[in-house]
Amino acid sequence: MQKLVAAATERTNHSVRYASAYVRIPFPGGDVPADTGVWTDEVIRSYRVLGIDLQKDVHEDMLENFGAYPNKRRWFLSRPDPNIDHRRVSNLIVFFSRKGETLPISRRAEDYSPGDLVTWDLGGGVPHIGIVVDRKSPRDARCMIVHNIGEAPKMEDVLFKWKITGHYRYIKLPFASISN
Repeated sequence: MQKLVAAATERTNHSVRYASAYVRIPFPGGDVPADTGVWTDEVIRSYRVLGIDLQKDVHEDMLENFGAYPNKRRWFLSRPDPNIDHRRVSNLIVFFSRKGETLPISRRAEDYSPGDLVTWDLGGGVPHIGIVVDRKSPRDARCMIVHNIGEAPKMEDVLFKWKITGHYRYIKLPFASISN
């Protein structure tokens, strides 16, 4: 998890203009232009440092389990779209709950560890996502969050600022071969 935390923390050094437009990107390993993005792009870019391609992983899971994802209900899509699916918080929530570890939601700061992913409802059903990092808030020693809410990636004390809707841990382990 330390490598994910370091990658997320490093993202706060980048100037990223908030841009949520649909963009065609290469697959796998595609990304929107480096100087643009949304909250999910910070998570995606942080995981890429670990060699984890959420674009590929989410797309492959959606190909096999499309009905588990909200695309049909929310966006009226009939099939996965590797250009955008991994960039939607609601799809990442399904993916992390299916492929990662779903952790309890609590109001206790100590229950959130560096490397954990937290999702929120900003109000009106608008989802948001961030990564818990190991830097502490100077006010109350709570772990800070790296996220992008429209003003570039930032590290802030926002864990309990909005309604928490999910708490996850995700590290894709390398394939281990089994020998006879």
